[in-house]
Amino acid sequence: MRRPNNPIDTAQQREHELLALELFNSPELERVRAQVQDFWLDLAQPSAEMRSCFAWAFEEVMFGAVVWALNQDPLYPRVITITRLPHEIHGMAIPGSRWGIDNPDSVYRVIPVSAAESYLIRGRVAQRRLVENYFTLWDANMRTVGLLSGKDLQVDAQGRFEISVDSRPASGRPNHIQTDDSAHEFYIRDVILDWENDRPNELSVERLGPEPSRAQRGRDELTELAGQYMRKWAANTHRWNQQALGRQANDFSFVIDRDDDGAQVGQIYIMGHFKLPDAEHALLLEVDLGGAEYFIAPITNIWGTTNNITSRNGCLNKHQALADTDGCYTFLLAMTDPGVQNWLDPTDMSEGILTLRWAEFENGRPASSLGVRSQLVKLDEYRAGLPEEMLLDASQRRTLSEQRAASYRWRLGPE
Repeated sequence: MRRPNNPIDTAQQREHELLALELFNSPELERVRAQVQDFWLDLAQPSAEMRSCFAWAFEEVMFGAVVWALNQDPLYPRVITITRLPHEIHGMAIPGSRWGIDNPDSVYRVIPVSAAESYLIRGRVAQRRLVENYFTLWDANMRTVGLLSGKDLQVDAQGRFEISVDSRPASGRPNHIQTDDSAHEFYIRDVILDWENDRPNELSVERLGPEPSRAQRGRDELTELAGQYMRKWAANTHRWNQQALGRQANDFSFVIDRDDDGAQVGQIYIMGHFKLPDAEHALLLEVDLGGAEYFIAPITNIWGTTNNITSRNGCLNKHQALADTDGCYTFLLAMTDPGVQNWLDPTDMSEGILTLRWAEFENGRPASSLGVRSQLVKLDEYRAGLPEEMLLDASQRRTLSEQRAASYRWRLGPE
């Protein structure tokens, strides 16, 4: 069921992004961007291909840092979406804000909190409940200190809910998250598996109690904080990517299963970097879901952003891909269209990073079969072994691409 309001394109979100744009273009932050650019390029020593996508990816990471930094006051909390594609507000071009090896299925929102305060998060779930939705309470280092799964969320007959947030035990209160002195912010993931029909939860937050003890932060303080986030976003992205870049190309055996450094509790990540020798070769990925209800294969560049995910297959999830007869999934990562539905398109670049994600397992843990086998194959030889009904022609690819772009469009503005 579609609703007239869009949980991403709220008045508060638009106001926030316009302020972020103003500060982003200020002389003070332009100087910081120039410094971070020099630092990051020197640190990464990118190949020619990765250097070719730096300008637009760098803009997104830096703008994303500003968007996030401007919602860091627990006395004046807002619900802000922090990872979006470029879009417009009142005819003004708003940069994208992807960063940190983003998941294109996820609507990421943050709410700053303090253990000294009490809050009430109100919301409403969509009629189609999401396959994965978490209210994760982080400390300042992205370590999980509290968690509420959307599957455990108690809602009324209209799908409405309230989440109480304070330092006291629940004492019978449903949907309660207890804070401690380390509590810093909520990082809320709403996973959109079916891009056309799934919608994120509606959310708002209210700080309870007396009036704030001080005024909101001024422009100088916000600018200083935004600059700190710009520097931190570049350093963190490089550090995370080294987990893949420091290993052999096309090897996907590095498993991340933890609840710190931004990783989602209960989610399994297998990370690696790919390198195609030429356009005649493809990386064949054979994926066993291990009982996961959710899976996605997203491509990112070394700057931590996904590439073209709307009109091209820069990512594929379980809903968008075709399963094999045994329930596993076979993907082909190739620079040219191999004529199969499960084509992972690196957007004309022969190298990049894959961070495969599995989540939502029965009984909370994956089967031992979970994993991925990878090998380089010659495209023409691989295609020769496929039955005709598995191949796509150019017209079918155009149709799929148009449907894909249309299914994402609601995230960029009002429906």
